[in-house]
Amino acid sequence: MGVKVNIKSLNPKGFQNYTKSLEKKVKDKINIAGLLVMNTAIDSIRGGGKSGLVYEKYSPRRTHRSSAAGQAPASDTGVLAGMISLNLTENNMVAEVESKAKYSIHLEFGTQNMKARPFMFPALEENKPKIRRMFATIKGKAK
Repeated sequence: MGVKVNIKSLNPKGFQNYTKSLEKKVKDKINIAGLLVMNTAIDSIRGGGKSGLVYEKYSPRRTHRSSAAGQAPASDTGVLAGMISLNLTENNMVAEVESKAKYSIHLEFGTQNMKARPFMFPALEENKPKIRRMFATIKGKAK
């Protein structure tokens, strides 16, 4: 006498509903993760607490405190913070946080004449634990 094991799949309609529900949850979390990183980057620029040099600027005339090396850039005109955006790509399964200001790369990584004032990668690093926890909750619910 032999041993027989039957393995049945979920009902196809139920499985489709399950995968659609899971996909929506993942897409929602990806969007939230992108917003967290974007908002943290913007807040780091707009926030106070900069400890760089204070100097006079013209057109319009104002006093400005710059950021020190290693700090996020200090906001002056608001252009840098205003050019940070979130783009969802690949059917909303990828979040891209981008700074479109031409000088962003120089601030993030520095130049020969200026040390870096990173704001994008620190925003991602600050939010990684929160993002991991968000996705862990999906994983836990998907069992």
